Amino acid sequence: LMFSCRRWGGLVQPGGSLRLSCAGSPYTSRYYAIGWFRQAPGKEREWVSCINTKDGGTSYADSVKGRFTIARDNAKSTVYLQMNSLKPEDTAIYYCAADRDIVAVTTGDGVDYWGKGTQVTVSS
Repeated sequence: LMFSCRRWGGLVQPGGSLRLSCAGSPYTSRYYAIGWFRQAPGKEREWVSCINTKDGGTSYADSVKGRFTIARDNAKSTVYLQMNSLKPEDTAIYYCAADRDIVAVTTGDGVDYWGKGTQVTVSS
């Protein structure tokens, strides 16, 4: 199983938008919860958001709530993270994580699969 973490654009001005994607397989779309994490230089990894498989329920970190939206397209086996109203403090490498356990994709501990990180830079 492979997870491909992509994004459309890497550098954006404050207030701008970017969309990240995490592509898996039909199997993972059915059984795996997906989470997004980020890590800024010199800082610890931070959980951003997650989405489960059963009911599509979502959760967000307070720092991104109201600005970021996580969604999954099972037909494409892809989870998206739409990031709006970006701030300089959103600058980080973003990673997607997949696990059968929703807890794992909120803590990052024992995650089955990590996508390759993608750099997001918010700067004027």
